[in-house]
Amino acid sequence: MRDVDSNKVMKPLDGVRVLDLATFVAAPFSATILGEFGAEVIKVEHPNGGDPMRRFGTATDEPNVTLAWLSEARNKHSVTLDLKSTDNKNTFKELVRRSDVVCENFRPGTLERWGLGWDVLHELNPRLVLLRISGYGQDGPYRDRPGFARIAHAFGGLTYLAGMPDGPPVTPGSTSLADYISGLYGAVGILLALREVERSGSGQVIDIALFESIFRVLDELAPLFAKHGIIRAPEGVGTRNACPHGHFVCADGKWVAIACTADRIWIRMAKNVLKMPKLAKSHPTTEARLADRETIECAVEAFTKAHPMAEVVRRCTEGDVPCGAINSIKDIFADEHFSERGVLTEFLHETLGEIVIPSVLPRLSKTPGTIESLGPNLGDWNGRNLLKILEDETQIRCLAPSSRKVDV
Repeated sequence: MRDVDSNKVMKPLDGVRVLDLATFVAAPFSATILGEFGAEVIKVEHPNGGDPMRRFGTATDEPNVTLAWLSEARNKHSVTLDLKSTDNKNTFKELVRRSDVVCENFRPGTLERWGLGWDVLHELNPRLVLLRISGYGQDGPYRDRPGFARIAHAFGGLTYLAGMPDGPPVTPGSTSLADYISGLYGAVGILLALREVERSGSGQVIDIALFESIFRVLDELAPLFAKHGIIRAPEGVGTRNACPHGHFVCADGKWVAIACTADRIWIRMAKNVLKMPKLAKSHPTTEARLADRETIECAVEAFTKAHPMAEVVRRCTEGDVPCGAINSIKDIFADEHFSERGVLTEFLHETLGEIVIPSVLPRLSKTPGTIESLGPNLGDWNGRNLLKILEDETQIRCLAPSSRKVDV
């Protein structure tokens, strides 16, 4: 780890240097999280255009700078290196010797073809942690297939669950969900690996497949099929595990989500909200309600259709029943709870003016993360800043042990 200014307030990852060699969202998101908590993140980009993420999403008045880039490449600096060039490859190797983490998400074998596989990087810096995120992982019969988040949603089992019964499979929310979940797992893996570096002095490889991250969060999908042969199908606005548990339209055309995941919640719903105590007595268990789903859901729908959304939320909340508005982004910007929690951060860009982006997560009470900058200009750390790093021999990780432990 690099030396840090002893006069500044320390963050958990101050002193950690990360080389973000990846593109688009998955592995770069891991690096972004680390950067919010103090790591120095250097994005290594090709000189010809850099990360394609610079052009992904909604364009701004700045060329090759999208709103997505400004948000997701926050707290990073950029250097441009063509890793097919011998001189640039040697420069990258020197950066590796002075860094703690490398993040990449190329197809398996790409770094090896460039002469920068794990064996080479590990020999340069035995303490290095290498995060590798790919569509299908570093091994297996599909390892060489190209993959993006949408493909991972499909292959990992999520898309099959999304949509209305007997309808086509639909996009399950964000098209980048697998990228973000994999990025979170990547950040966790890096922190675990850095902990092991502190203990043994040896780095390691973290191998994450996009589809595995999606598959991991599908609750009982696997044990349910293995035990009973049940294939979960699209469930539309409800779920097969609880009732009432789904989305209901209100009198003003807006929608709410209601979740009676336990019998005692349903009892409160029937007695205090629906004012139908007989339903509480006749359908006291989840099994009874699932067996007569139409009766229960019709009763709830009759209630929600009789009142505007805000009134439905109010009555359910007063009845201690989980209920929330199904918000658009416009609703989110107007909601007082989002505002009070500081979920959105306003950042003043030097040429584009105010940019609003999601705030840092997780929230730490003592050493919170911060947003210091938005997505960098291509090569903003070329020249003097890069030269300063390369000339500092005290930062070479394989020759000098860490000066302090990583707080994880």
